[in-house]
Amino acid sequence: MGSQGQPAVPDRMPVVFLGHGNPMNAISRNGYTETWASVGRSLPRPKVVLAVSAHWYVPATAVTVAANPRTIHDFGGFPPELYQVRYPAPGSPELAGRVRDLLAPVPVGLDDDWGLDHGTWSVLKHVFPEADIPVVQLSIDERQPPQFHYDLGQRLAPLRDEGVLVVGSGNIVHNLRLYAWGGEAAPFDWAKRFDERARELMLAGDHAALIAYDKLGRDAHLSIPTPDHYLPLLYVLGLRGTDEKVRFPVEGIDGGSISMLAVLAG
Repeated sequence: MGSQGQPAVPDRMPVVFLGHGNPMNAISRNGYTETWASVGRSLPRPKVVLAVSAHWYVPATAVTVAANPRTIHDFGGFPPELYQVRYPAPGSPELAGRVRDLLAPVPVGLDDDWGLDHGTWSVLKHVFPEADIPVVQLSIDERQPPQFHYDLGQRLAPLRDEGVLVVGSGNIVHNLRLYAWGGEAAPFDWAKRFDERARELMLAGDHAALIAYDKLGRDAHLSIPTPDHYLPLLYVLGLRGTDEKVRFPVEGIDGGSISMLAVLAG
């Protein structure tokens, strides 16, 4: 309790972007998943998680309001055991309403059908394995330009002082057409260069260049053939304070063409 008998103000929560990669990471133990678990142990315990996943990419801005969101297996062709995974975290209609208020006047739908897609649960299964922290998902409006998504991230900043952990889940480099399924592959040179360039820009605080990624040349075009997996990063950057350092607890390029980079600020 505070000095006047009021509840103590929670510490400002960090913000994190996780490169989720192959859905099999949900049930795998490897360097990526072990570090996700380590990140979870190092974070202050949030009251609620707000997840921005590459896999809820629709022509609308919406938040999940179900009290018990379903686990969505939004992929095909994987082993049966992956489809048996459940991440039974509760939802938070209260946070959904708070997000809608913060994003006004942008219209935000309250969605009781969508649940937790694999962009969310495949990483949270390692970060918070007990599934006892409520989770709400925020969709990515596919009709909107990158600046719109960065701006929404900025509007969500008050949540960090309310015990909410915002998690972006995607991949800074995500070219599935060139991905080496089922085997090891050396990173493509363009993937390494763009991954390194993105890190340099984040360390320099040059968010404008990362928002206008389409002007970063051929490496960016090969790394981001579609924006869905990149845009969650912009929400996290929008939430990052101007004086906050950034670090990269997970690094690496999987299958030649998917960056597993994680970004943590705060």
